[in-house]
Amino acid sequence: MTTPGEQPASADGAVSASADEIRDQLPADLDVTGFVGAYQFPDNSRRRLPAAIYSLVALICLVLWFAQRNDTASLVNDGLLYVAVVLGAFATYVFTSSWKMSINEREALVRATQAVGFAVGHASAQQVWRGLRSRPTWRVFCYSAQEPPLQRGLVLVDAVDGRIIETLVEDNPRE
Repeated sequence: MTTPGEQPASADGAVSASADEIRDQLPADLDVTGFVGAYQFPDNSRRRLPAAIYSLVALICLVLWFAQRNDTASLVNDGLLYVAVVLGAFATYVFTSSWKMSINEREALVRATQAVGFAVGHASAQQVWRGLRSRPTWRVFCYSAQEPPLQRGLVLVDAVDGRIIETLVEDNPRE
């Protein structure tokens, strides 16, 4: 039996919701109605802060191991030395892969337009990473301005120094 204002329960005990009740919604950062401007791609140089934290933890582990390694009653053992070495190596890798990007997606689109050699209609840029040290690169895909497009091109633009890494231009296949 239900009291006024109470939702009736089903056979399994779950309470059913009314039709006008909001049950699920998108987080605020995914809500397109609150869109304010162009998306700003995060810079890879943000990796320097975690690299500094990894280095600090590695240094603390190394100091603890060095200060307490001969103490038999201590909880410090050679595992701390191994952690310090591995974490220090990882911190070095993260720091060396924290490239400062000087080319944004708009500049990459301009450089790609210059590289393909035809008037560009539709184009899109995607940030990717190349190599072992994750060098940021813009992958720009563009179509010629004719309708339908007669040519298409793929251009890789280095996001650190802006040089053109690779250009591929071909006729747009007809369907």
